[in-house]
Amino acid sequence: MAGSDWTCSLSTMREWESPDYEPSLPISEKSNPLTRDIDRASATCIVRMLQASDAQMFQEGTGTTYKRLLSEQVVETLMEVAKRVELILEDPQDSLVVLSGCGTSGRIAFLMASSFNRALRELNKSPVYSYIIAGGDKALLSSQEAPEDDPRMGMLSLKRVCEGKRRVLFIGISCGLSAPFVAGQLDFCLQHPEVFTPVLVGVNPTHQARDEPIPGCTFTFRSVVQRMQELAKSQKAFLVNPAVGPEAISGSSRMKGGSVTKILLEVVLSAAHAATFTNTSVTYMGILQHMRAYEKTLDITYAQEEGISALLEAAGRSLRRGGRVCYLGWGSLAATGLIDASECIPTFGADYNDVRGFVSGGYRELNNNEGPLISLGPDFCIAHEDFLRLALPSLSDLDAVLLVYTHSDDVCDVVKLARRVREKTSNLHAVYHQVDGDTAAAVQQNDINKVCLSSLRISWPPPASRSLLHMRSTSLYRQKQWELSTKLLLNAVSTGAHVLKGKIYQNHMIDVQVTNSKLYGRATRLLRKLSGCPEHRCEDALLKAIYRVDELTADISSSDINTHTLAARNRTKVVPLALVCLLTGRSLQEAETHLERQPVVREAVEACLSPSTRRGVIVARPRT
Repeated sequence: MAGSDWTCSLSTMREWESPDYEPSLPISEKSNPLTRDIDRASATCIVRMLQASDAQMFQEGTGTTYKRLLSEQVVETLMEVAKRVELILEDPQDSLVVLSGCGTSGRIAFLMASSFNRALRELNKSPVYSYIIAGGDKALLSSQEAPEDDPRMGMLSLKRVCEGKRRVLFIGISCGLSAPFVAGQLDFCLQHPEVFTPVLVGVNPTHQARDEPIPGCTFTFRSVVQRMQELAKSQKAFLVNPAVGPEAISGSSRMKGGSVTKILLEVVLSAAHAATFTNTSVTYMGILQHMRAYEKTLDITYAQEEGISALLEAAGRSLRRGGRVCYLGWGSLAATGLIDASECIPTFGADYNDVRGFVSGGYRELNNNEGPLISLGPDFCIAHEDFLRLALPSLSDLDAVLLVYTHSDDVCDVVKLARRVREKTSNLHAVYHQVDGDTAAAVQQNDINKVCLSSLRISWPPPASRSLLHMRSTSLYRQKQWELSTKLLLNAVSTGAHVLKGKIYQNHMIDVQVTNSKLYGRATRLLRKLSGCPEHRCEDALLKAIYRVDELTADISSSDINTHTLAARNRTKVVPLALVCLLTGRSLQEAETHLERQPVVREAVEACLSPSTRRGVIVARPRT
């Protein structure tokens, strides 16, 4: 039973490392033994499970076959990549560092390029970082899964960004070593070694790289990785792919995958900046100590277990009652909230209004490539002024509002907005970061505390040095810690809230959108695992749910996966429908009626399980 006294053993923490544990799946797609019962856990227990899962990022290897985050090989590779960045910072003429990815990986690429370019501008230096995200800037705020499957689009976007450059360090991010969009970019780099040095960042071992044929290409992701491995021997390419364990919610790479990507890139870029502008050499111990500091960030964040659990419970209660969760953010933390909210749609099948993020300063603060996207519709209205215009008038106590800021932000502005929100709802909460001993904003914070139902303070030790250059470096370092801490906290709140709403079955994303080839494969595997039916029957059921037919036509059966994922783009509850049909033999219309009567997906699925199917699955227990 996943009660409030839940604990985990070391053997459970490492169970996923066994070659016999879900052997057909790459690490990024395995289920995490730590969270098997998360769908029945209390809010406090959910937080403890997520903490244990995140702690796996920093587990050291014990003679296993997997490279870990703190392993010697990973640290040494990070050193070499940092030195390549340093060379570009020292001589930026006609040079560029490009970071690229799909979904969460692309959003992390955006955050890195934006924040480190801002750091360069503060030093009166020219920006050297550029980002690419599959689907363009609208993918920063909404699900754009289909472009992940287009390697040509990836290649052309990279070619366009790098036109006229003589030296490019390309950092391609694909947590599962699977995205065709990134594979196309890496292949382009390998064809032009006189300009490009490619770096691949992911969380799967190289032998687990996706090896499925890519339509229209002569290469697979794995064959690209194999070519890079050869070049890595002479440091003409680099692979940074530590194993950090399965995600707490199976396949949800927005969580650990996103966190470890952020850590790896920040360590590299921070080390390069320190070497260039503070004369601090890139060293093995420096890289290792920086990563250890992020481990401390995790500890400081989850030390607030009680406060995080309360926020999670409040958010879950709002979603269960048909309310909304709104993040109102300031500074760099605002973008973190915006991104967390945008990822709930593809992960949980959520409506775009279920969890929304708003940014002080709007697109001016975001500073994205394409500028304001408000012409695309209300989904892309992100400023606090948009919140006041679109959300505040209909706000009620059903809705939970989280203020997310630091005491380095304009706390007077936080007070003003908090008072406006409090006029509409009492369900108002504050999450803020403060350096120990900093009392500058104490009066304003007291005013915020008075109008908030809860205030969660995360305290940090003060910096040791006061020199100007060190203070600039420390300020960036502290900002990055606060961002990771906020990411961990908001990931826990939004994930836990959707667990409490019933959007997770065991630890699987049962209501996942089937909008690209990766998600199509994941959906088929999930149906097979939960129904026990053969793969061909599961895929047939999936297609019937996508096309809303009880019998597949020859045209449907002969179409390729891209056609199927395009058809699934505007469909809801595809996987739950397919699963109910497999478990009960009902028609699609009967399955839809069943789901309408029981909208909590987890409970709808459990109601269909026969005693034999339930074997090994604990169901119908009270949440404890």
